[in-house]
Amino acid sequence: MGRILIVDDDRGMKELLQIMLEKEGYDVDAVESGKAAIHQCRKKKYDLVLTDLKMPRVDGIDVLKGIKEISPDTVVILITAYASGDTALAAMREGAYDYLEKNFDIEDLKTMVQEALRKKGLGSQDDTFLAKSGDDALYFGNIVGRSREMLKVYSQVKKVADTPANVLILGESGTGKELVARAIHENSSRGNRQFVAINCGGLPENLLESELFGYMKGSFTGAYADKMGLFEVASGGTVFLDEIAELPPVLQVKLLRAVQEKSFRRIGGSEDITIDFRLISATHQNLQEKVKNRSFREDLYYRLNVIPIKIPPLRKRKEDIPILTKYFIEKYSKEFGKEIKKISAYAMELLMEYEFPGNVRELENIIERSVALETSNIILPENLVISRDQQHESLFPPEPEIPDGGLDLNETMAEVERSFIRKALQKAGGSKKRTAELLNVSYDSLKHRIEKLGIS
Repeated sequence: MGRILIVDDDRGMKELLQIMLEKEGYDVDAVESGKAAIHQCRKKKYDLVLTDLKMPRVDGIDVLKGIKEISPDTVVILITAYASGDTALAAMREGAYDYLEKNFDIEDLKTMVQEALRKKGLGSQDDTFLAKSGDDALYFGNIVGRSREMLKVYSQVKKVADTPANVLILGESGTGKELVARAIHENSSRGNRQFVAINCGGLPENLLESELFGYMKGSFTGAYADKMGLFEVASGGTVFLDEIAELPPVLQVKLLRAVQEKSFRRIGGSEDITIDFRLISATHQNLQEKVKNRSFREDLYYRLNVIPIKIPPLRKRKEDIPILTKYFIEKYSKEFGKEIKKISAYAMELLMEYEFPGNVRELENIIERSVALETSNIILPENLVISRDQQHESLFPPEPEIPDGGLDLNETMAEVERSFIRKALQKAGGSKKRTAELLNVSYDSLKHRIEKLGIS
């Protein structure tokens, strides 16, 4: 399960932590000073160290530095009654995993310890299996995820990759449909040939036709030379038509012939050009509905939809959010020349609660912006810019009316405060520490307000 060292000069706190973690099945040692902790770490290797920040002579930051010199792989979590943004930054710069305020919720601590050890490869059997199952469980080409839904997608890609069948990829915008199309191409016998992608909704009809099928010299003003279309360029490889539902009716007819006959004519041409290509299409729209209302040809739909693959939205596979976040942090840290190592536990909680209407593309955008703004080596909540417009709409009550007889302003404001605190407590599952974070007040301030307002 993991070997843990507790460091705290408060004997009561030290014993409480030791008893609690031993009940969870961990192998736990405890010492009462920073000096003793460093000495203990020289004698014995620990997976995780929980240390108080404020201790005489050798404080928690000194313990952190000493442990990282002795055992760089040991995870260190600081516990402090004096938590602040500066404290967090100082600890994270020295390599701390995270920190907790002294009046922490026991469940918060358990969760943090479990998550820290899981990332170190010492979690549950299921977590260990996923860690050991290697790249297949985490990455497939450039697709990132280990959720059951994504493993199913990986399996489908492997099965269809080396067949000649056309594939229709379905999914909301931002789910990674082009990445799946590329994975199919790269895992097929055509993988060393061209992969040509075009968005059918991104060009006017006349330009889209010339891009897809090419044109002959003199066929229209500006056609000064013959031009190959993308189907010719992709011969022997794969053509990916994104947002196929946007294809104009005239081009639907021409595409149907190209798919059926493997041949077409350039604009202004009189000869058929025979080509060999694999077609993959994608859309976020309901093509069956478009067939019913006759805006999309039924015969073309059945030609395209030989093998459908549905990509789940990010809100349906939230267990992939931490992996994707880590991937994007590493990607943009390298791109921006930064040394950002991770995201804070609370910032990750915010991501896990968010519904991501823009899916993976939106998550990538959030992390890219956060990495650009962050000045420390950890992404903190204040640099995590998440759109919460829907929540903002209902956050405050409508413009109040003043009754003719007046009102008691103090009691009215107290009732508003009670309402917000109760809702925050409910959202935080009763954790006062988390409630204080949600309301952006200190733990002591929250306790005072709860007592003052008589909230049970």
